[in-house]
Amino acid sequence: MMGMNPRQMKKLMRQFGIKMEEMEGVKEVVLKLEGKEIVLKDPVVTVMVVQGEKTYQIVPGSEEVREVIEIPEEDIELVMEQAGVDRETALKALKETKGDIAEAILKLSGE
Repeated sequence: MMGMNPRQMKKLMRQFGIKMEEMEGVKEVVLKLEGKEIVLKDPVVTVMVVQGEKTYQIVPGSEEVREVIEIPEEDIELVMEQAGVDRETALKALKETKGDIAEAILKLSGE
């Protein structure tokens, strides 16, 4: 297949039941893992369908890794009660302190 032009290649792929197209307008793709997210920005995403099965090929323009902190509802409620703040404020403090309840309460009490 070396030296085959793209048009011939597409025709051959269609004969084998393979459909391939690039997705337009994709701004980012997020991979959610345990404790972190990988954000692929400005990717080129190609979708290939072979015998009804879809495969996605992603080539990112850039990559960003974000830490994700899961805060249990009980922790939020405890900080709200102890610091006398609303849910949004308690959650923000817990995220800033990476889930440390005591530190979040102290931080909010000192403001």
